[in-house]
Amino acid sequence: MKDILGKALLDFQNGNYTEDIRTETNISEEDILPIPYLFRSFSEMPPLEQKALEVSKGKVLDVGCGAGSHSLYLQKKGIEVTAIDTSEGAIEVCKLRGIENARCIDLLQLKDEKFDTILLLMNGTGIFQKLELTEKYLQHLKSLLNPKGKILIDSSDLRYMYDEGEDKGSIMVPSDRYYGELEFIMHYKNWSSQTFDWLYLDETTFKNVCFKNGLSFSIISRGENFDYLAKLSLI
Repeated sequence: MKDILGKALLDFQNGNYTEDIRTETNISEEDILPIPYLFRSFSEMPPLEQKALEVSKGKVLDVGCGAGSHSLYLQKKGIEVTAIDTSEGAIEVCKLRGIENARCIDLLQLKDEKFDTILLLMNGTGIFQKLELTEKYLQHLKSLLNPKGKILIDSSDLRYMYDEGEDKGSIMVPSDRYYGELEFIMHYKNWSSQTFDWLYLDETTFKNVCFKNGLSFSIISRGENFDYLAKLSLI
């Protein structure tokens, strides 16, 4: 990876914003990710994100923090928050924006710490990469959770993107993999990332894997496009 996200965020932070990030997947055409959206205020956030931040309590871990908009909001409320991301550029931006505890570290490398709320937003299940890796990530998240803590994570059911008909150009639900497993590529200016895996989980599949791994699963809120915010906690 060439830290596409970090390059774009740093350009925006430093006043060099000239174009947006372009994304494409194995089931969709190229789309635009507006960089200013990653610097959004609380009032500009989708209702699911607002809800997650409103119920975040205690010591908070913001996983995949990006430009740090969620962490910044919580910090301004006086909440102790740790922001982590694998993008060095993103963490540099977080620090420039005033986030006090921002670290460039992979979630699986974070150990020997406990949190009351763990946030994984903007399709938080994406970090799991593939369905088969979900249990590994859930077990690690459990190890970071205080006994009465909670994980707040959002995702979407992508079945609506598949057409099970036989019309020319339709996308069939795959038979060789879980349909929420996507392959992404990011483009920014003259740079392109390597292909990376990103996972979207439907509610039923996610609920079942949570129960199997000793976590309760409940829906806090649902969005307008098959998306939802879930709360996980220790059983």
